[in-house]
Amino acid sequence: MVAFLAFLGVTAAFGVDASLPAFDEIRPDVGLDPGSNRITLVITVYLIGNALGQVLCGPFADRFGRAPVLRVGLVIASLGIVGTISSQGLPTLLASRLLWGLGNGAPTNMRATVARDLYLGDHMARVVSRVMGFFLLGPIFVPLIAEGILALGSWRTMFTLGLALAGVGTVWSLRFGETLDPVDSRPLGWAATGEAFNQIFKNRTTVGYLVALTFTGAAFFIWLGSSQPVFDLVYGRADQFAVMFSASGVVAAVGFFSVGWFINRYGAHRVAVTSIGMVLVLNIALVALVARDGGQPSFWGWFILLTASNAFLSMVVPTGLALALRPLGSIAGTAAGVIGACSMAGSAVLAAMVDTRISTTITPMAVGYLLYGTLALAGAFWARPRGGGQGGDAGSGAGSRADGPTPSSFA
Repeated sequence: MVAFLAFLGVTAAFGVDASLPAFDEIRPDVGLDPGSNRITLVITVYLIGNALGQVLCGPFADRFGRAPVLRVGLVIASLGIVGTISSQGLPTLLASRLLWGLGNGAPTNMRATVARDLYLGDHMARVVSRVMGFFLLGPIFVPLIAEGILALGSWRTMFTLGLALAGVGTVWSLRFGETLDPVDSRPLGWAATGEAFNQIFKNRTTVGYLVALTFTGAAFFIWLGSSQPVFDLVYGRADQFAVMFSASGVVAAVGFFSVGWFINRYGAHRVAVTSIGMVLVLNIALVALVARDGGQPSFWGWFILLTASNAFLSMVVPTGLALALRPLGSIAGTAAGVIGACSMAGSAVLAAMVDTRISTTITPMAVGYLLYGTLALAGAFWARPRGGGQGGDAGSGAGSRADGPTPSSFA
């Protein structure tokens, strides 16, 4: 199960991870000037499409099951990949990227939905942390693989790997089976969907963690969208980007794998709050360096502080997601879609507001991390989990299992 859900995450993230090393090659092919920051729109529109895909597939997954919705999403993503490969201009490229992200909203949604079908509370947080840890093999290895392909061929050739991933995901889904219990199937219609949305946004814990996930995601998306231009334009180290980006992914993976121990000891809520607090401490230090050095602190000072910040941000994802979904087991697909869509779309827009201001200094990046971290901490404090103390396994929801799946969980 962990391997399958992690693979779905890699499939969805490939559209971002493989794009970053190819910025320099994509720019001239779609009519952009060398060094143009408009290339970051390739990431932004993909993330917006992914967000829309998550919220659209949620009600269908609650009605028809997880597996068929996943397969339809992978087909749509494949159409977007074909369009991306054949694009000759920026408008066509962005439209294709939007479609690619829209289709990959299904595998993104299914990671949380399937986990919520089978687990609850702190147990779900521990499982999701393992999934995310293995999922980070993508950001570690995909940029390196992309660099190797770019050295031998074009960025269009590199993106054909996305088609292979979609094919493997489709075949694997046939073997994995279905996790939606037939008794939990919900009617598909405006009234039922509206009721589910009302249930989501009236829950204080869910909304509070949605806010926290949105702002922590915005900070991390600043890194995704601007790290390559910073390596290139600020520090003149474009040739080192793939290796260093992968190294930062290794550190984040350590955070994912270690978060389970902290959840066992302190509870998911306390881990989330402490992790965001550490991001603030690190970025206060970074802002101080930026102020001292005129917006261009030493490369290693910037890289180490941001890498450590991202490791703590990674610990917020499984804890915040598990706590946000804990009260909503009976509408897990819709809830996962709404939470994923709102957090991802909000994160993408907030990150883009910072990305477009980064040119020759990292000041916008440092300030953005600090501001968004502060707002995320406010959301986590406001959430105040109830009934489960620090976010334990107490809770309700059809199909929930505190100790893991049983054979009858799968069709």
